[in-house]
Amino acid sequence: MQISAPCVVSLSWRLEDAQGQLIDELAEPLEFFYGGDDLFAKVEEAINGQEAGFETSLALEPEDAFGEYDSALVCFEARSVLPENVEVGMQFEGLPEGAVTENMPAEAIYTVTEVYPQHVVLDGNHPLAGIGLRMHLRVRDVREASEEEIAVGSLGEAVFSIVNGAPPDEPLH
Repeated sequence: MQISAPCVVSLSWRLEDAQGQLIDELAEPLEFFYGGDDLFAKVEEAINGQEAGFETSLALEPEDAFGEYDSALVCFEARSVLPENVEVGMQFEGLPEGAVTENMPAEAIYTVTEVYPQHVVLDGNHPLAGIGLRMHLRVRDVREASEEEIAVGSLGEAVFSIVNGAPPDEPLH
């Protein structure tokens, strides 16, 4: 079966930064909804019309992947509004209750990037924002999407994980 919207593709990949350092490796294939929000547009474009067994390598600029880094999404909050055991790498959905920073996106995932005695630095950027990526991917399988999958337009959450930095099993959002 050729890949065309809507369908479900099973992919594996190796994701590297511009210097070839491993960021994520999906050795066991995972399914993604093709024609929805599961894949980057550049990935969908590259696999359109292809079949199981197709392999390619893509250069993804920040705008093709996780976006440019936005310094306006970084804020300082009092350490007292965060859990006592707060540490670098922890993530929070939205700013913590009691935060005083205004005009920050409520739906963002904020990562603790620095911890000081009186305050904590929170970053609402995706951990891979602003980074050029190289993706080596392989189409493992293609199947028709079910009516339910078509109605939802997605098969689930983001699955990228950072190999060097955050714990390797921690999904990125």
